[in-house]
Amino acid sequence: MLFLLYTADLVQLVESFELYPHLYADDTQIHGFCRPGDTDSLWKRVADCVAAVVDWMRSSRLQLNASKTEVLWCTSARRQSQLPSDPLAVGSDLVSPVSCVRDLGIFVDADLTMRTQVTQTCSKCFAALRQLRSTRRSVSDDVMQSLIVALVFSRLDYGSATLAGLPKQLMDRLQSMQNAAARLIFKACRQDHIQPLLHRLHWLRMPERISFRLALLVYRCLHGSAPGYLASDLQRVSHLNARR
Repeated sequence: MLFLLYTADLVQLVESFELYPHLYADDTQIHGFCRPGDTDSLWKRVADCVAAVVDWMRSSRLQLNASKTEVLWCTSARRQSQLPSDPLAVGSDLVSPVSCVRDLGIFVDADLTMRTQVTQTCSKCFAALRQLRSTRRSVSDDVMQSLIVALVFSRLDYGSATLAGLPKQLMDRLQSMQNAAARLIFKACRQDHIQPLLHRLHWLRMPERISFRLALLVYRCLHGSAPGYLASDLQRVSHLNARR
């Protein structure tokens, strides 16, 4: 009950500055948005909100870890130079804006290209494939497929809905990882055509795989099996009075 009371107080405090909190078990996120010309106003509201949160935590005998606090501005690459670069005061510490943050295992770039997420995903997946390659002669095709699904595709599918709409260059990097996994299962060489191998495995190609994961998430939101903060942002087109 004490934790719930603390949570309600913190949510009300952040919302009083017209910002939006998102609370996890041991982490709190504060985010807001504005037009390109109103960045100074938003920056001031965020600074005032953080100062109020620091005071609230002190009065509640809680400690804010400034060393794990990060600030990220998100906008297009063309407008990155127009964003404020002043550090944010977090208690007695100053936190400068960064170009990338990690949120629940997903790397978010300031320009929202998801380039870092793709790079990290491919790096971890190829590292797992290299380890599995050393055991390829000792296991059957079915066992190797199970190992790849468990050790490689678990990383590939995690948060894949955030990768919807990737440019072809980044999507090709993810597809090359999937192709390498399929060739490892069937002991195929690079010159072999990949489509028959993917068809035998019943694997969707990466663009369709990401679309499927996103559609599954939307389905769960519409049928009440997804978190409320996601489901509340979706509504059926048939429920809109002004729809054409």
